[in-house]
Amino acid sequence: MPAAGAVGLYVHVPFCSAICSYCNFNRGLLDEDLKRRYVAAVEREIERSADGCRVDSIFFGGGTPSLLAVEEVARILDACRAAFDVAPDTETTFEMNPESCGRSYVSALRDVGINRISLGVQSFDDEELARLGRVHTAAQARAAFVAIRGAGCDNVSLDLMLWLPAQSRAACAASVEALLALAPDHASLYMLELYPNAPLQEEAARRGWSQVPDEDAAAMYLDALSMTDAAGYRQYEISNVARPGRLSRHNLKYWRDGEWLGFGCGAHSTRGGSRWKNVSETARYVDAVEREAPVAESHRRLSMDERLGDALITGLRLVEGIRLAPIEERYGMDLRARYGAEVRKFVDAGWMVDAGDRWRLTRTGMLVSNDVLGTFV
Repeated sequence: MPAAGAVGLYVHVPFCSAICSYCNFNRGLLDEDLKRRYVAAVEREIERSADGCRVDSIFFGGGTPSLLAVEEVARILDACRAAFDVAPDTETTFEMNPESCGRSYVSALRDVGINRISLGVQSFDDEELARLGRVHTAAQARAAFVAIRGAGCDNVSLDLMLWLPAQSRAACAASVEALLALAPDHASLYMLELYPNAPLQEEAARRGWSQVPDEDAAAMYLDALSMTDAAGYRQYEISNVARPGRLSRHNLKYWRDGEWLGFGCGAHSTRGGSRWKNVSETARYVDAVEREAPVAESHRRLSMDERLGDALITGLRLVEGIRLAPIEERYGMDLRARYGAEVRKFVDAGWMVDAGDRWRLTRTGMLVSNDVLGTFV
């Protein structure tokens, strides 16, 4: 279980061997020299942030963290341990892509402290993977999972995307079935959002790849969750399911009003009622660290109203929802007086449950979560 008051650490790795056509994340193609300087810069940023606070989760995200050499991962983890009070049972997650995942590499990662792997599969259909610009095949994804298990990792999460361009309901269910056949410990099932600046948006329009109507997308989502339910997984967040004891400790910090520190270009931090974001461009970030200049391009103190809104919006993403009393005590707010009328409307619509001491979304409400959660902004 997460330690009370412990902070999470996020390390951003912006390098990729290829750029996926749907991606809107902060990333770029691999440059070995820039990567070498970047790792040193991340180490230095961590050292500059040292305050000895308790840490119980570390998450390497990207980009493609598996483009780092094991020695580079070890250096970053050593910097974290020197700067903070890292708990012995810290959940240490490492995102990987199937094409950069080998048994010896995963085994070496485990030796330096990685104990959870998040594998970006996205689909088990080769045509769908090609449309997404992924460079791996479904067979490579299965082989990567076997390699991870073979290296002794007993905490593996798989990412899968639903509602892909030209994807049928049956094809979506087939990918979920393929995922369940591997029996991961955790799975993230995301509805694809086509960003205006992503190449896939233009390519889909050019090739006539359309996403099925909203009602069919809803059926895809409900099908997927019915399948994971039947396989013994517990849904604990809108897009996440897990076996008992395998909920993502790090991501729960985002959803349970926790605190985290982000390192690397574009990384976000939230701590002590403040929020800040590092410069996004990789070379600018490295240059700033090398010059001993600040790397945060924005830093602001959140108002109590903003903090309350964040706590409600993120907490209601969880299947357990929010307990009213702790939030009211923390933020000095009578939630029923402020939001009771809106909540009653959502309850009447079948989108929310008011259990007296707790509010939560129904699965139907999760399908329209943007409309519901926007009430609390």
